Parts: sequence; structure tokens; C-alpha cells
Amino acid sequence: MNKFTLSFFTIYIAFTSIYKPNAQVNNEIFTMALTGDAIITRKLSVYNEPPFLEMIKLIRSADVAFTNFEMLLHDYEPYPMHKSGGTYMRAKPSMAKELIWAGFDIVSTANNHTGDYGSEGMRLTLKYLNDYGLVNAGAGESLEEAREAKFIETSKARVALISCASTFPDHSRAGTSRGDTSSRPGLSPLRFNTEFTVTKAHFDNIKKLKNDIEPSKFSKEDKNSLTEINFSGRNYKVGKENIIITKTNQKDLKEIERVVGSSVHMADYTIVTIHAHESDGKKSVPAKFLIEFSRKMIDAGADVVVGHGPHVLRGIEIYKGKPIFYSLANFMFQNETLLRVPEENYARYNLGNDAQINDWNSKRYANDTRGFPTEREIWESVIAYPIWDKKSLFKIELYPISLGFGKKRTIRGRPMFANKVLSRKIINDLIQRSKPFGTKIEYKDGIGIINIKK
Repeated sequence: MNKFTLSFFTIYIAFTSIYKPNAQVNNEIFTMALTGDAIITRKLSVYNEPPFLEMIKLIRSADVAFTNFEMLLHDYEPYPMHKSGGTYMRAKPSMAKELIWAGFDIVSTANNHTGDYGSEGMRLTLKYLNDYGLVNAGAGESLEEAREAKFIETSKARVALISCASTFPDHSRAGTSRGDTSSRPGLSPLRFNTEFTVTKAHFDNIKKLKNDIEPSKFSKEDKNSLTEINFSGRNYKVGKENIIITKTNQKDLKEIERVVGSSVHMADYTIVTIHAHESDGKKSVPAKFLIEFSRKMIDAGADVVVGHGPHVLRGIEIYKGKPIFYSLANFMFQNETLLRVPEENYARYNLGNDAQINDWNSKRYANDTRGFPTEREIWESVIAYPIWDKKSLFKIELYPISLGFGKKRTIRGRPMFANKVLSRKIINDLIQRSKPFGTKIEYKDGIGIINIKK
């Protein structure tokens, strides 16, 4: 080996050890670092607090690291759509580089902000993610492209990523073509149907209300129906109790199942992720259709299902020996340091043309007395770290993180390992929320541990 070759080899080894420190030497062990929503508007690489750097070290140590990229990357070339996913998300294109620095390899792009700046905003985001080398799935020029699995090569395994969303403005949904018109760019949707079951007394009241308010729509069938009626866009059925039932759209489900069924033959590990705000009462309880969908993904061959979207942690289920994380909450939540929002956002709070972005933030959150700044759980989460040995999952480590609840706007939203007191609280929350799924989580040495029974 000549001097040049030796020098190059030394530099290469040094670089890879920095980029993925403490990487597993045993090729039979495979690890993932899985996180929730990444709403990033500020650099990460400038900070040096020990709890932050230790967290970064963990992410980099995984063979594959995932986050949901709930952000758009552009320089305001596209115009904002008439409706956003809640806030018009946008950051500098270089923010993709910050995720690479942190150790992330793969991201989901299917969420309620995919279409905030229309098709062009989505295209630019995908361009920058691809340019910086972040493998991404969940959005594309057509429904077929948005649905398809994307793959990442690692030294130990090939990993497939399949992403979709159930929460989105309808204009964000990708469409297909028969060949006579162009396909619609957008995200991979998982739609669902909602049924409202009410007691006979409530049903009779709804029936009377429809007759009084919408007499022209009160048909002969409505008058004679004893068990079902449609009113104000909702379908009501008579039952023993008042309950909302959600069911997965079977067309969407079958399409995603086929993609999963194909990817498992093309990858060593398959990850399915879904962005879903929908709940069953409490935000921490997943809607019934999400449980149905997640289990169907495992049945189709997925190795892990990762949920995100409600901004709070939800329970963990071990289904047929494979993990379903119903929500990993937030990983980064920097929506208060957006540079610009469109006029509609200001008008909503009666703010004129002289108002600044800080005025909008202050009005939106009533000077931090309502909304996200007051909700402690929004700022608490975990990094899930599943570990496989010879393709068999044997343990999941859950590392609690804090996003800085109660801190000022310029600080909160960036994650780091939580202190001991908060760590125990976060894991205890997960213990309680995972009980309905029969999952046992042990708190040990500041983290949660799930041992997988064989």
C-alpha cells in the first residue's frame, strides 16, 4: 500500500467514525433510531450542550435513522396555497444539511404541510432532500410515485421506506391518470371513513333537526328510516351508545399493502410510516382505523410501523413480534421561528400590513398563554431505538428527550436528552399508554426498555 493510498484510507476511516460514532461492529446486529415530527427552521450544528451532543451521538450510532420531515424547503419561489396544513411551513434549503449532520438518513414527506406551497413547493423540497442525500418517501409527481417504496443501502442491510398520511388538506392528495390527463402531484393518502353511532333518543333529535333546518333535503327515506340518516355531511346510525367509529379506506389500504408486499422482497427491513392527527377521544389515543392500518402493514410484511402527527406520544404495540409506534410525537418543533407567513394568517387575528411575524406569533398564542406553548406534552418525546439480532427483534430502547417546555421562543423546539426527573415522567406516560396494547416497558437507568419475548 503506497503513501497516498494509506493516507486516503486513514482519512476515510476517520470520517466514517465521526459520522457514525460507536457503530455496531457485529454485522448480525442492526439498529434504527426512529423519531417523530421534525419541524426545523434553525441550525443544529452550532450547539454543544452535553445532553444535546449525547443525543446526536445516539442518532449517528444507528445503522439507519428516520424522522418525519414536516417542513418545506425553498426560497419563496412558489406561492402559498389558499389553505395550509395549519401553519405555512418553510425553511432554508440548507436545513436538509443539518439533518444529515445530525445523522439522519431517511425521511417521510407525507404530512399535512406537504402542499402548503403547492406542487412547486413540494417539488423544490424533494429536490433539495435528494440533492443533500436524504432518502425520502411519501410524495411525488403522481399517486404511484408518492406510494412507492424508497430504499437506502447500508453496510449491513438494505432498508425500504414507505410513507403515507391520513391528515392533509385535500389539495395535497396525489392522483393517478388514465392517460388522457396529467397525474396530480402530492402525497400518498390513507383516507378513512367515519361512522357516528348514537342512541335512539339522540337519533330522533337529529332527525327532527334535519327536518327543521334542511326540509328540502329531508326525503321520504329519511322520514321512514328507523336506523340511519345523513345530516350535515355525517352519517348517523342507531346504536346502544354514542360512539365514533373510523374505518380504513379499503382502496388506499390495498394499494399500500401491495407496495409493502413488494418491498419486503427487495429489502432486508421495511419501515412504514404514517402521519395521523386523528385520535379516539384523547390525543394520546390513536383512532381505531390507525390500529387497523398498522396491523395490516405488519401482516403485509413490514418490520416496523412509525406513527407521527398528533404532537404527543402514543402507546407502543408489539404485534406479531414487530413494533408499532402509534406516535413518537415531536423531534423538533421550531414553528415559532418561521421567517414569513402569508396575509391570511395575519388577517385571521385582525393584524394589518404593519404587523410583523412576532405580532402574529404573539396573537396566535396569546403571549404564550394558550396553544402549544402551554401544552407540556408537546415538548416531550422519545427516540425509539429498536435492535435486531440476525433479523430478529430482541429489544427496544426508548430515550426520553425534552424540547424545552417553558423556555423562550428562541430556545424551545430543539431536542436534547431529558433530565432524570423528566425522563421518568415521559417513560411512565408511555407505560400507561402502552398498557391497552399489552406492552410492558421497564424504566432502567434513565431510559425505557422493551424486551421482546420469543
